[in-house]
Amino acid sequence: MRRAYLLLFVLPTKFSMYYQLSQEPSMHAAVVTSFDSAPRYQEFPTPVRADDDEMLIDVLAAGLHPRVRSQADGSHYTSTDELPLVPGIDGVGRGPDGLLRYFVLPDTTMGAMAEQTIIDTRRSVVLPESSDPVAIAAAMNPAMSSWVALRRRVKFQAGQNVLVLAATGNAGRMAVQIARLFDANAVIGAGRGADRLAELPALGASDTVLLEGDPADVAHRLGRAATDVDVVIDYLWGEPTAAAMVAVVTARADRAKPLTWIEIGSVAGPTAAIPSAALRAAHLQIVGSGQGSVSAREIIAELPALAEQITNGTFDIDARPMPLADVERAWTDSAGTNQRIVLVP
Repeated sequence: MRRAYLLLFVLPTKFSMYYQLSQEPSMHAAVVTSFDSAPRYQEFPTPVRADDDEMLIDVLAAGLHPRVRSQADGSHYTSTDELPLVPGIDGVGRGPDGLLRYFVLPDTTMGAMAEQTIIDTRRSVVLPESSDPVAIAAAMNPAMSSWVALRRRVKFQAGQNVLVLAATGNAGRMAVQIARLFDANAVIGAGRGADRLAELPALGASDTVLLEGDPADVAHRLGRAATDVDVVIDYLWGEPTAAAMVAVVTARADRAKPLTWIEIGSVAGPTAAIPSAALRAAHLQIVGSGQGSVSAREIIAELPALAEQITNGTFDIDARPMPLADVERAWTDSAGTNQRIVLVP
């Protein structure tokens, strides 16, 4: 009888625990379970606030940026290799206070590509109700890279000349427009794809350089166009940057004139073999701009003004919304295109 009594006591307890676990709040999200495959749309536990500065928000739009791809495949320098994870580093959402917000997330496993996420309100900005969540989610990340670089990493002045390397990419196109918005005297867009390059003058480029063909011809064209640049915004790095740096330094009209090379992206390779002569033969300074070199506080301080420009329609933005449920197709569709896919829960 004693054993029977104990059995009756234990079984309801186990059943109660199972019932509680099965009732844990959940939502749908894009979930990475392996760095070798695309995220999948599946159920995921609803995140919970940890302190008063955090807020559970309904996500309205999250951009599929190259930075998100590197997060999802574990190749970004901030990766901790922790799985499973929900990718997405920023987005637009609405909280229980009813306000529309653009938010930037810390490097955790709970990202923006979900029906709900946890944000730190100190890493968010309230948006005008007239803002288009898809446009904001598409443009803020690529625009932020050059905006923050020119505002926080260099003392950019109106009237200076700018060269944008990889100007035919999404971030590069935004950099051309932002340099012009900041009253650059000349903006030279250099990139691949003749058709895409032909679109840059309408965005503010005063000259363009095709980075295709015989390397000697490319170097000659680039050096001739960039003879008087003051700032280079570089999304390439790798061998193309090493060649471009030599070409630009060699062709400078005045090598004593300061030249600041801002390294932002590395789509052409993580390392670049820079000849020492390039550093000695000109007044050249190389700086980086990104997480770490610019503090979160500095980045957040720039967001309201950038969001205002996007809301006002200042920039040409090519965004394509897709349902969050189609995340696997989005991962394939967006590869190699300038169009920025935005996932909408």
